[in-house]
Amino acid sequence: MAMSEAQCNLRTALRKLWAEHAIWTRQYIVAFASDGRDAGAAASRLLKNQEHIGNAIVPFYGEVAAARLTDLLKQHILIAVDLLTAAKAGDDAEFQRQDERWSQNAEEIATFLSGANPNWPKNDVVDLLSVHLKLTKGEAVARMTGKWDDDVAAFDDIFTEILTVADTLVDGIVKQSPDRFVTIAMPATVAAAPQRRGLARMFSRGR
Repeated sequence: MAMSEAQCNLRTALRKLWAEHAIWTRQYIVAFASDGRDAGAAASRLLKNQEHIGNAIVPFYGEVAAARLTDLLKQHILIAVDLLTAAKAGDDAEFQRQDERWSQNAEEIATFLSGANPNWPKNDVVDLLSVHLKLTKGEAVARMTGKWDDDVAAFDDIFTEILTVADTLVDGIVKQSPDRFVTIAMPATVAAAPQRRGLARMFSRGR
């Protein structure tokens, strides 16, 4: 199925933002597990990413909704930090408490999103986010216990899953506001010309 330029742009933007979510989460986990001095910087960049994701929905749902999503996503990150701290300390009771908070936060995010767009059914969003939490916990445990192959495999799964999250959000927005994503058919030669020019400019840089 052909996508309009607006839909392609939205898909690219949200995939980038959610990919950054996975990447900076991983960077924080790696730094935290090794007591790296870069953990604080990674955490700050990760929190900034939640603002970027929130801002991305402003054109569709307004600033109030964007601020609410940003707040929920920042809670998601801060709870994860507490979860990792408990895991590293070997505090099973605290880990369980933070894990329950993390799941509750995912439920709140799903409630918010399903309320904003009926094409994001709450149960489906909960399922997506629950998989994300499970994979991220697996990644963190593998990293902290030195199971490097498992650590790498977990991140591969996380990256694939987070792109599914992004695409699900895009599909829902397009279904809710189809008039903003009208596809205009163009002859193949006309459509290909700008792409060829763009590639030519890209590969001619620095020559």
